[in-house]
Amino acid sequence: MNHPDINAIQPVLASGNPAPRSGGRILVDALKLQGVERVFCVPGESYLDVLDALVDVPEIETIVTKHEGAAANMAEADGKLTGRPGVCFVTRGPGATHASIGVHIAFQDSTPMILFIGQVAREHLGREAFQEVDYVQMFGPLAKWVVEIDDAARIPEFIARAFTCATTGRPGPVVISLPEDILGEMLTVQDVPACRPTQPAVAPEDSALLLQELQAAKRPLVILGGTGWDEQATRDFAGFIERWNLPVACAFRRQDLIDNRDRHYVGHLSLGVNPALAARVQQADLILAVGTRLGDIATNGYTHLVPPQPAQRLIHIHVDAGELGRVYQPALAMVASMPRAASMLAGLPAPSAPAWSSWTEGMRAEHDAFIAPPARHEKYQGVSMAFVMDHLNKTLPDDAILTNGAGNYTVWVHRYYQYRRPRTELAPTCGAMGYGLPASIAAKLRHPERTVICFAGDGCFLMYPQEVITALENNAAIIVIVVNNGMYGTIRMHQEKRFPGRISATTIQPPGLAEMARSMGAHAEQVNSDAEFPEAFERALSSGKAAVLELRVDPRQITPQMRIAEDAPLA
Repeated sequence: MNHPDINAIQPVLASGNPAPRSGGRILVDALKLQGVERVFCVPGESYLDVLDALVDVPEIETIVTKHEGAAANMAEADGKLTGRPGVCFVTRGPGATHASIGVHIAFQDSTPMILFIGQVAREHLGREAFQEVDYVQMFGPLAKWVVEIDDAARIPEFIARAFTCATTGRPGPVVISLPEDILGEMLTVQDVPACRPTQPAVAPEDSALLLQELQAAKRPLVILGGTGWDEQATRDFAGFIERWNLPVACAFRRQDLIDNRDRHYVGHLSLGVNPALAARVQQADLILAVGTRLGDIATNGYTHLVPPQPAQRLIHIHVDAGELGRVYQPALAMVASMPRAASMLAGLPAPSAPAWSSWTEGMRAEHDAFIAPPARHEKYQGVSMAFVMDHLNKTLPDDAILTNGAGNYTVWVHRYYQYRRPRTELAPTCGAMGYGLPASIAAKLRHPERTVICFAGDGCFLMYPQEVITALENNAAIIVIVVNNGMYGTIRMHQEKRFPGRISATTIQPPGLAEMARSMGAHAEQVNSDAEFPEAFERALSSGKAAVLELRVDPRQITPQMRIAEDAPLA
């Protein structure tokens, strides 16, 4: 991150003292000092002074979305991509409640993010004034820190603390409430230098204990996840895995932390997990968990590793001491940032002939069998998602970024796509629908030279379809692949398991989604067969603008392995 000089930001009087500035300008200058390059917002009268200040700070780009939920999702995705807090501004009341989804995603996904909320004037607080909400109470369980600034002179202090809090330990969201009168107040105040996140490292004695644990193992398994990884850390980790010949499984929606083509990658521990991998987790005698919290999805509802002390010997490395021993009591716990942890692992002397080589090879063979494209069902209609993923595996560049929200369509993406580079998978571990489209816009703005693909179900796409306009306004040439099966597929799957044939509230009957996107100005096509997809995808790529491909898929093929009975009603 660049750290601009304070004197290059704030106007200085001849006496050497800083000139008076509005609270809004003080805030914007503080954001610039922290290295912020872009903010996402829906404008509101409660923070007009901030919007005005942004006019005079062109180094910070302002992206105006059509819904506060989308703005918050974009900020969260930007935080995932950069490792620095994504920044979002919304107005009080309805704007804040809409944006709460992004805060929840950032919290569960451990993403650095800062949400600024315009608030009623200080003199009106506590009277239930127009759109007034107590944000400290509202966001308390959803954020790392929530504060309402009551003194404009303390704005630099609070901004510095917010960036420190969002990036230190387990990253996460910070929420700052801004009473509108402090933003218009004129005052003289000194800025605060940019924060520098701490990087805790493993103690040498713990490294020696870890080495002993690895050397004693016969069936080890590495579970990889979390945030805070940079390019060097992933390279160091890959070198460690190669020299030790260890099998690596990735936690839910963290598959991009290792090249999925690597012979040591053995699959993902998430929804639609390979049953063979699930069995191997239980058979392992040593689990090395790096970065991950070992949540309920990665552990299949805490059954593959049973708390508080799992049958497998557990070594847990995490950046936040508060996560160690929170659910599982490990045999060895280590606090370290991912760059420091990976560097330590890369320096461990590897055995010349690991005892578990056949164990690793067997797990990889099971993974290869699991991701082999299946034969089409004899009654399959429409576009096959397995075919789509196979085509993208063969044609997308290694640095392509894939985004998605929530829904059964994601099972195909996570099972069949091979992620190759870090920070190429943007997906909410909290399972929020609608995330993929806003996230893809943030990704394309951050990396305009790269291919960015959004996957969305029809229900997922309809959460924020208007953000296609935001993509067009900002020349974000994303490609949105909408998997249209006319239903909320995940809920219908659960209905079929518990109440077969009894459909309730899961049918979607939208207008033509491609036609909707075309009316907004996007390149859009409906794709009805496998044969049509490759050329349609190429046309979308070459269109030079936001594109939507509506795939009509077989509604009976509810997952790669589950099909609704042919005699069951679909609507």
